[in-house]
Amino acid sequence: MGELEIQNLTKVFQDDGGDIIAVDDLDIEIKDGELIVLVGPSGCGKSTTLRCVGGLESPTDGDIVLDGTAVTDQKPKKRDMAMVFQSYALYPHMTSRENMEFGLKMATDLPKDEIRSRVEDTAEMLGIPELLEKKPEELSGGQQQRVALGRAIVREPEVFLMDEPLSNLDAKLRTEMRTELQKLQQDLGVTTLYVTHDQTEAMTMSDRIVVLNDGELQQIGTPLECYHEPENKFVAGFIGSPSMNFFDVELDTSGDGPTLVHEGFKYDLQEEVYADIKGHGERFTLGIRPEDIKLATADEHNAVTTTVEVTEPLGEVTYVYLEIADQQYTATLEGDMVIETGRTLTIRFPKDRIHVFDAETGEALRNRSRPDDEDIESLTGLQSADSAQASVE
Repeated sequence: MGELEIQNLTKVFQDDGGDIIAVDDLDIEIKDGELIVLVGPSGCGKSTTLRCVGGLESPTDGDIVLDGTAVTDQKPKKRDMAMVFQSYALYPHMTSRENMEFGLKMATDLPKDEIRSRVEDTAEMLGIPELLEKKPEELSGGQQQRVALGRAIVREPEVFLMDEPLSNLDAKLRTEMRTELQKLQQDLGVTTLYVTHDQTEAMTMSDRIVVLNDGELQQIGTPLECYHEPENKFVAGFIGSPSMNFFDVELDTSGDGPTLVHEGFKYDLQEEVYADIKGHGERFTLGIRPEDIKLATADEHNAVTTTVEVTEPLGEVTYVYLEIADQQYTATLEGDMVIETGRTLTIRFPKDRIHVFDAETGEALRNRSRPDDEDIESLTGLQSADSAQASVE
């Protein structure tokens, strides 16, 4: 079992200027074997949360509960958790084998043969048996990271705590290690709390994402829930790259139908969207993800005229930076399209892809439509197990 609960966790640091609230009344329940990613900008409280869970920081308030038992006051070595750091933290005078053995020798009474067996089995799993007799200075960054992971794995803990373990790697190796780490966690089935500021890591690796900002919980959900159904403007802007476009708009109901008015365009609303935002004032934020923006003709309904400022061709896609009312926005278009800088481009925001947020609170009042299971089946030609069984019967 590796069920982990973070209950009303609060951490306050003392500073000459007063109290600094790093984590503010955080509640998270993590299932056995689940990979949870804490994500957010620098200073949001994610690493502090991890250190409180691991026992490296003492909470100001709240509890850390593992398998139904509070471990809040226990020392780190008593918590049955293993931590992997950003810096690898390998002892330079020890070989890889000695680094991996060290924690077992210090924290357990296992016989030497059992320790050696665990280390060699783990090294084989990680593909590093030939590195066991080498010291850290002889290893590349990726190899050092594997040794650091191995040191955690051999302990066979209830919980892995990982604090930005891939941030020191180059982009290509980081992508490779991200995939390897995800597969490794699935194979081992160990509950994992993973901290990163990289929302791409959060999206690709996690079972669920915990989004933090200024020490406060913003949303807990699957990657697709956080992406398509953000609970507020912060989550919508943080999750996704390039980030969501936001337009400050005002509601106008004086014409034939409800309209959102921006400096550079007007957007006629569907009745169901209006029903969601009605009664929330007159000022809103209209959101649209770059990949949901479509090219249009000037006479299309809700067409928006823009000027191309910069293009970034990446092969598969091209990022196009557009000027609307002296502000820059981003569209993601097909990579084989040639878009010249300075040209006029007409775009549209599909009615089923827009988001609307309260201008004051940032609360999501309307999120884009998501395909239901039947739509997904028709698009992919695949059936869910339930649908397949029903069709057989």
